[in-house]
Amino acid sequence: MKTMAIVLESPEHIAFSRLDLTPPGPEDVVVDIEYSGISTGTEKLLWNGRMPSFPGMGYPLVPGYESVGRVVQAGADSHREVGERVFVPGARCYGEVRGLFGGASSRVVVGGSRVVPVSDALGERAVLLALAATAYHAVAGGGKRTEIVPPDLIVGHGVLGRLLARMTVVAGYPPPTVWETNRSRAAGADGYDVRAPEDDPRRDYRAVFDVSGDSQILDKLIARLAPGGEVVLAGFYTDPLNFAFAPAFMREARIRCAAEWQRPDLLAVAELAETGRLSLDGLITHHGEPMQADTAYRTAFGDSDCLKMVLDWRHCQ
Repeated sequence: MKTMAIVLESPEHIAFSRLDLTPPGPEDVVVDIEYSGISTGTEKLLWNGRMPSFPGMGYPLVPGYESVGRVVQAGADSHREVGERVFVPGARCYGEVRGLFGGASSRVVVGGSRVVPVSDALGERAVLLALAATAYHAVAGGGKRTEIVPPDLIVGHGVLGRLLARMTVVAGYPPPTVWETNRSRAAGADGYDVRAPEDDPRRDYRAVFDVSGDSQILDKLIARLAPGGEVVLAGFYTDPLNFAFAPAFMREARIRCAAEWQRPDLLAVAELAETGRLSLDGLITHHGEPMQADTAYRTAFGDSDCLKMVLDWRHCQ
């Protein structure tokens, strides 16, 4: 069994290649991918070679963890059925080519326990479930927090920032303020306010959620906290973070790293999206063909008007 896949052969060197697939076992499903998203966080780091060392890291690799497709083969112990439409959070099924995260492929072999059924009504928007799960996990703290303090300031109005803001409003909390320095990204707010940092006089935020990925931002955020406030690092940071101790000491500030989402987070946001409580509309702005992956990736990472690039795999089977 073979597949067509996007392969990062080395930083900024991308190919569209035919690869052998690992034979499926009784717990596996074979999924024909319909759509996959390009992550401007982790995938950009893989693309430019700045991804910190992770298990499975190395080139060549197949990226992608935002895929949706149809089950075409289901193992006896997979607990899935042929014909089901599922979200696929990546796969490792390419032999010597690494799968990190392995979802940018026309066909994948993956454990049935890893995929999540989704309705046809979500269409291509189902690729956004991973980012929605990231936002959900950041707020809920993986279910390990005794008190949930929702964001009242979100830094960054990309897809993750918008999902954080929408989820806060959906949960019935006061609408957050969102900071955005790029004017082209300031539009699109629904039930909350977007402004530039210099236009915001507040210095009493209880919970500041940063999704900017800016490793130099901590001092600016701590200065806006109320006493006992918290900064949640929900982006991905390649450089060391540091901060001046005295201002943080004066506020008795807390700093929390939001970890990777878990399956319960994914199931929770899938239900929110399926029932219409969480809107995924207006977040996919660009489309590309896998055969022109190099152009699509450069657009996703270099065009500030591109919130989310989605690749259409339906003609690549």
